[in-house]
Amino acid sequence: MTLVVHTPPTTGPAAPAAPAGPADPAPRTHLPSHDADAPPRAPRAGLGRRSPDELFVRFGAWFSALGLAWLITQRLLPLAGIPWFVVVWFVAGVVVTAVATAMTGTSVDVKDRVAAVLVHAAMVVVLGALVSVVVFIVLQGWRPLTNANFFLDDMSGVGPRDPFDKGGVGHAIAGSLVQVGIAVAITLPLGIGTAVFMTEVGGRFARIVRTVVEAMTALPSIVAGLFIYTVWIIALGQERSGLAAGLAISVMMLPIIARAADVVLRVVPGGLREASLALGASRWRTVWHVVLPTARPGLATALILGVARGIGETSPVLLTSGSAAFYNADPAHGSMTSLPLFIFDSVRSGDNALMQRGYGAALALLLLVLVLFVVARLLARPRGNRPTLRSRLRRSPSSRTRKAS
Repeated sequence: MTLVVHTPPTTGPAAPAAPAGPADPAPRTHLPSHDADAPPRAPRAGLGRRSPDELFVRFGAWFSALGLAWLITQRLLPLAGIPWFVVVWFVAGVVVTAVATAMTGTSVDVKDRVAAVLVHAAMVVVLGALVSVVVFIVLQGWRPLTNANFFLDDMSGVGPRDPFDKGGVGHAIAGSLVQVGIAVAITLPLGIGTAVFMTEVGGRFARIVRTVVEAMTALPSIVAGLFIYTVWIIALGQERSGLAAGLAISVMMLPIIARAADVVLRVVPGGLREASLALGASRWRTVWHVVLPTARPGLATALILGVARGIGETSPVLLTSGSAAFYNADPAHGSMTSLPLFIFDSVRSGDNALMQRGYGAALALLLLVLVLFVVARLLARPRGNRPTLRSRLRRSPSSRTRKAS
C-alpha cells in the first residue's frame, strides 16, 4: 500500500527562505563544579527546631519574670514566703511571654505560647503532687518494709509499740486481695456485658442504661457501703464479712468498668464488624471473636481503672466487714481487714510506731497496685504473630531429644 500525501497549494506569496548558516552544535550536559572560595551553605532549620529568637523569648521571659517576682514580693508588696514568690513568678512569666511574643509574632502566636505555658504548668503541678505524695510515703514508711515479717505476719498479739520485727500486714494484704478478687469476679462480666449491650445492641433502653452508668460513676463510697450494709446485713440477716466488703467494692467498680469499656468498644472500627457479618458470622460470634479481642488492651485498662478505684476504698470495708488483727481465710464469715482500713486505724491511733506501720502499709499498697497493673497489662497485651512460651518450649532442642529417646 502506498501512502500519498497531497500538499495544498499556497495562495499567497512564498515566504523568504532562512539564510543558510552553520549547523547548531549538539546539546551538552553541564555539571556543576565545586567552588573552594564559596561560603559554606547555611543549614536549613527543621520544622521542629526553634530559632535563637524563639529560644530567647521562651527562656528570657522566665528569667526576667524571676527578677520581677523578686522585686514585687521583696521590695514593693509585703508578700513574703515561697508560695507567693512562685505564684507571682508564674503570673509575671505568662505576662512577659505574651508581651515578648506579641512584639515579633501575631495574635495566634501569642495564644499558642500562652496555652503552651498553661498546659506545661498544669503538668508540673500534677507531677509535683504525685511525686510529693510518693516521696512522703516512702520516707515515712520504708523502715517497716526492711523486715520480711512485715509482709507475712499479722498483728495478733502485737502491741502498738513493739519493734518492727514483730507483726506485719500480711492479713491486710490477703484481705485486700480477697475482697478485690470477689469484686472483679462480679464486675468484670457485668461491666463488659453492659458495655457490649450499650455499644452493640443500642436502642432507647441502652441510652437509659448509659445515663445510669454515667450517674453512678460519681457515687460516693459511703453510699455504696450503706447500701450493702442495709440490704445484705440488715435486710437479709448476713454477718459482716469479706464477702460483704467485696459486694460493696463491686458497686463502686461496676460503673467505672462499664463506662471505660463502653468507650473502648466504640473505638473498634465498624469495618471489622461489617466484614465479619459479610462472611456469614452471627452477631454474637462477631462480638466474641472480633470486637472483644480487638478491644482487649482497652478492656484491660478499664479493669485497671476499676481496681484502682476499689482497692483503695476504706468506708465500705469499715461498714460491711470491720477490722481484724488476724488472718481470715473464710470470706463469708468473720471480719476481714484490708490495707486501706489498716492504714486508717494505724494513722489515727496517734502512736508513732503504729503510724509508721500505717505508712509502711500505704507503701505496700502502692507496690501491690503496681504489681496488679503490670500483671493486667501483660495478660491483655496483643499476641500478634509471636510464638507463645509453651510453643517455644516445645520447639527447644531438649524437648526434641526427650521425644527422640
